[in-house]
Amino acid sequence: MLGRERPQLKKESADESFPPQVARAGAALRLTITFMLVVVMVFLAVEGWRTWRDYRSAFASARDSVTNLARATAQHAEDTIRQVDVVTAALSERVEGDGLQNIDIPRIHKLLVQQSAIMPQLHGLFIYGPDGQWIVTDKQTTPDSANNADRDYFQYHRTHEDRSVRIGEVIRSRSTNDLIIPISRRLNNPDGSFAGVLLGTVKVSYFVDYYGDFKIDDKGALVLALRDGTILVRRPFVASVVGKSLVNSVIFRDHLPNSNQGVAEARAVVDGTERIYGYRALTTYPLVVEAGLSRESIITPWRHDLLKTGFVLIFLIVILVGFGLIVLSQLRYRMTMEKQIRSAHQTMRDMALTDSLTGLGNRRRLDIALADEIRRARRQHASLALIMLDVDYFKRYNDKYGHAAGDDCLRAIAGAIQQAIKRPGDLAVRYGGEEFTILLPDTHSAGAATIAQEILESIRALNIEHGDHPLGLVTASAGITTCRPSIEDVTPAMLIKAADAFLYLAKNTGRNRWCSPDASPG
Repeated sequence: MLGRERPQLKKESADESFPPQVARAGAALRLTITFMLVVVMVFLAVEGWRTWRDYRSAFASARDSVTNLARATAQHAEDTIRQVDVVTAALSERVEGDGLQNIDIPRIHKLLVQQSAIMPQLHGLFIYGPDGQWIVTDKQTTPDSANNADRDYFQYHRTHEDRSVRIGEVIRSRSTNDLIIPISRRLNNPDGSFAGVLLGTVKVSYFVDYYGDFKIDDKGALVLALRDGTILVRRPFVASVVGKSLVNSVIFRDHLPNSNQGVAEARAVVDGTERIYGYRALTTYPLVVEAGLSRESIITPWRHDLLKTGFVLIFLIVILVGFGLIVLSQLRYRMTMEKQIRSAHQTMRDMALTDSLTGLGNRRRLDIALADEIRRARRQHASLALIMLDVDYFKRYNDKYGHAAGDDCLRAIAGAIQQAIKRPGDLAVRYGGEEFTILLPDTHSAGAATIAQEILESIRALNIEHGDHPLGLVTASAGITTCRPSIEDVTPAMLIKAADAFLYLAKNTGRNRWCSPDASPG
């Protein structure tokens, strides 16, 4: 089993041989680019912070606005309902005191007319008998056979002894056809039995006109709803929306159960618009008000400011980049020369460390890498393996097929070796003639034996004809040595000598095999 993988050996630094002026040119280029990047990052950081601050400020201002709107509309709704509540309470006391059978209709009618005149929100005041028949109203005329026994509020009071005021859902008036909000009370006989209903109706248009005076965006919304979520009034006003339920909205579902007032960001269930809502539940009456500003109206001014800031920032960056390009152009020639020098240096280095025939590393490359790997293995307490490989009967091959064919054979074998070693840290070199060496860092004996066996099999798989070989094809023999430099004193020469000894042992025991100190020839 092989040891862990590690990166390929690093090459010698080409910069070490560069003239000082070339190194200074590179440093100047890096400094210029760094300066430009730092300035750009500072610009972006400052403007980003300012933009984020403005973004948060816009939403904070919107939250304050919807909170104030909710407070104002809640106070208006409470005042409106309280006035009707007080009037109906006083009227119910008088009517019950006189008794419905003794009621002075002209006098009560005049009183109702007076109250309606001083309360602009009132659509009308009505008194109904126990059968739902109209007894007296503030209207000049009463429809023939007028009866409201089928109304929800009438049926409620007939079956409930609750004496407090009740706010009902929006209905359409039978006398004027207007949309109205019924505010009703139960009337009792002296014995406590049901005597009728006292009703005050508030015009929906009264709230619509009031909400219309607020300066909010076109997609903003003001809502007055019952505590159960039923919409009474909404701006923008659409008649078909009145009576719909908000019980599944975010505010009614998630916020009102925990707090009677607050701010929430939600998508409206009526029109799907995303808004920031201020909401407030009245404590005196079962009503809830919502005031919402659309998210778009909050973000649009901020977005416009962001675009203007972006244009200014881009302009400054363009100026900075232009300045940087001028400076960089002064360094371009020197950097070009540096690249040419680097390329020439690297080419010479590769030529010096590469075998021109096989493309593998050469013996000098092995000398450098082997010394480095011994030191690294010593520091990291790792194993190190070395394989020496020799082509069997290669002199006979050259004599029979010629040196050109021998070169082709060596190139094919080098390719087989290169394919057998898969880790980046492994190194294969042509040691000399028909000898090859494979350096395996972080590898113990079993792993090296596996690699050696794979290489020998790959060479046989090439099926290169060799008439003077007992097997009739080209094979190779290998010697393996392993060490742990952290616990034993080893040198490059000692490893090469040990691997070479096992190579000759493999040849002397029949060739086409490998030998190592820890295993029988394979």
